[in-house]
Amino acid sequence: MKAKSPNSIDVYVGNRVRVRRKTLGMTQNGLAELLGITFQQIQKYEKGTNRIGASRLQRISEILRVPVGFFFENGGSGPIDAATNELNSFLSSKEGLALNKAFIAIEDPNIRQKLVALAKSLAVAGLPDSDSELQDSVVNS
Repeated sequence: MKAKSPNSIDVYVGNRVRVRRKTLGMTQNGLAELLGITFQQIQKYEKGTNRIGASRLQRISEILRVPVGFFFENGGSGPIDAATNELNSFLSSKEGLALNKAFIAIEDPNIRQKLVALAKSLAVAGLPDSDSELQDSVVNS
């Protein structure tokens, strides 16, 4: 019998929990202790394997110091699309989180703009010359 796959909303909410927890530098064990559950349960929540109940999600939002709406697309007002899932996956990665933290720490807007330009040029340099449509989308984004 094939295992049931997690609901996309549960996966999204779990990823948002993970992103916020990691942004705060909190471990799964640390969050679990504050909730009075095991770190394995946190792992299941973050993967979307287990659904987070309303009262538990409220407590998580208090611990992570965000409103409950943070865990949902546009505060719960819109569908979760492919671009949102891609962004969430990036922010959940070790590199994405590190890049995001470093970028936020840069206060000078000119340096931020130059960093974005550098990232775009590196992205275009890594694309095949034959994919001009993708190159245009990277440069013009």
